Amino acid sequence: MAPSFFRTANLASRVFDRQFLSPRPGTAVNTVRQLYENLVPSYTIYDIDCPDYSFRKFTDDGKYLVAFSRNHQDLIVYRPIWPTFSCNDACDSNDLPPKAKKFDSFFKQLYSISLASSNEYICKDFFLYMECHQFGLFATSTAQSNDSTATEGAIHGVPSIEKITFYLVRLEDGVILDEKAFRNDFINLAHSIGAYLYEDLLCIVSLRYQTIHVLQIRDSGNLVEVRKIGAFCQEDDELFLHSHGQAARGVSFLPGIKQRLLSYIFRKTWNEESDQSLRVQHLKKKFYFHFQDYVDLIIWKGAYNMIVEQVQFLDRHHLFIKFGSVDGGVSRSTEQNLAFFAVYNMETTDIVSLYQNSSEELYSLFEYFYDHFHANPQNSSHGNFISSHSNNFHALDQLRAIKNKASSSSQFVKKMMASLPYTCQSQSPSPYFDLSLFRYDEKLISAIDRHRHCTEHPIKFISVNQPNVVKFKIKPAPAAHMACIVSTDGVLVGLTLEIILYTSKEMIKNIPASFRSNLPMHRMNSRY
Repeated sequence: MAPSFFRTANLASRVFDRQFLSPRPGTAVNTVRQLYENLVPSYTIYDIDCPDYSFRKFTDDGKYLVAFSRNHQDLIVYRPIWPTFSCNDACDSNDLPPKAKKFDSFFKQLYSISLASSNEYICKDFFLYMECHQFGLFATSTAQSNDSTATEGAIHGVPSIEKITFYLVRLEDGVILDEKAFRNDFINLAHSIGAYLYEDLLCIVSLRYQTIHVLQIRDSGNLVEVRKIGAFCQEDDELFLHSHGQAARGVSFLPGIKQRLLSYIFRKTWNEESDQSLRVQHLKKKFYFHFQDYVDLIIWKGAYNMIVEQVQFLDRHHLFIKFGSVDGGVSRSTEQNLAFFAVYNMETTDIVSLYQNSSEELYSLFEYFYDHFHANPQNSSHGNFISSHSNNFHALDQLRAIKNKASSSSQFVKKMMASLPYTCQSQSPSPYFDLSLFRYDEKLISAIDRHRHCTEHPIKFISVNQPNVVKFKIKPAPAAHMACIVSTDGVLVGLTLEIILYTSKEMIKNIPASFRSNLPMHRMNSRY
């Protein structure tokens, strides 16, 4: 048997280990990921002859590259092409064939379709991918108006967009399967904040009308609205009120979701005091004395001007809702203002729990159970590959080190809670971002899907097991140039205009199928 230090540095040995050795229970994912230490980028080709498009991202399975036209009218989708040329380890740019500098050598354009009309534009930051059906969700909108006229049910201070349209596209052939339009509304499309996809369920948050729209994506590709949560929670709430003549008499009620919040606060205060004789006095001090403050908070008037800001699924029945300020909901302000987080059961229409953004209890859940906030479907082949401080002790040590350096514990908690709710599909599952395998400067690159300024210096990925060994470097292209990060056999790894590392099941064809699962799109370095 080869010594352990040889196996860890040798790809062939690791492949055989995967075939013949069974990992300990619960460690299969870690065993798979360790293979990536031997499969790393090894070459960068600059000045690629590239089409003038705005590239969005690869899908997590590596099958599609999504791009938009510069005028934000058209959707262009590419399919990666597998190895088209090769050279030895010592090759340089002079040894590469002319096709190595052509974008078409790495990608095949599947189609280009028009999504937006003349006065609409594709939101370049919005894209959600439904892997099981290979559907893509895109959004277009007209220009935002900040001086919109007051409308019944609309929240003061929230701007208006004349038309927002969501398109469900089959990525295989570009067929538009269905669309859903919202008029004179405001939905935060930046980084997909205003929508969340979980399995076949999609929730869209209307900030202007404080309504959570829950849609189901059918296998046929139809978008079907199954629930609206806002003014009413149950399907027959509006019918019940009208049947009792409440609307006709002009009686106004708190919106349904806000009524649930008040009910939760009342029941929680009631249960805090077990002595029946003292319970009424406790309610007077803790609930009724602050009732107007609660009402001001709940119906978005008064000092706090609190609204439903963002929502995510925790599972098929529970929503995690953030109540924040108008400014935070519209501009995604990073200021640590007062905010509340509620867990809402869609079936019973009850608030299950409520936390303030300075809650130590919520932070504890965030620290130890962060993966539950990702709400990855059970059948996701990539969700388990996202590294976080709840599944990786290197990331946990890093988080605790930052916490220990913080001057104020409460301010640190608020800063961490600002990242909740989790933005859907905002983190790359690439193993090169696994902190148990590689160390890198998170100011320059990270798993979070955000634009970053291009740096002049190479981005180093250093081995965790061998702290002094640089496994590979990403050398960004000079200004106004496109570069492809490839292995020396011509397999593309990423584009340096928007550095992307991704995995694919369809790569290394010469490895047996039993070993091929989750291998990345790189050459296997010769370390046999």
